[in-house]
Amino acid sequence: MTDPHAAYLTAGHSIETAEESQFFGKPCFKIGGKAFVAFFQDAMVFKLTGKAHAQALALPGALLFDPSGKGRAMREWVQLPVQHAADWDIMAASACAYVKSLA
Repeated sequence: MTDPHAAYLTAGHSIETAEESQFFGKPCFKIGGKAFVAFFQDAMVFKLTGKAHAQALALPGALLFDPSGKGRAMREWVQLPVQHAADWDIMAASACAYVKSLA
């Protein structure tokens, strides 16, 4: 069984210049002061767009991130359960590239 928090840390630290921080009170990693991944309910959350966003949402158990739990999902943020931890490094790299492109 994969430890979700350890897998999150591994994925976040796979991005050399990423810094640990907080996002809506949740642990996250930021690049250039902007969050690109977070940890929520034993899942990893990624800021994605385009093909990477569609691929992530197509995975079983994936959903749009709704930190409030009140049906106000954040459209660019995809929450992936720990069953997809093997993909978290790749998704973190995609999320990092996307957030860097916004600067």
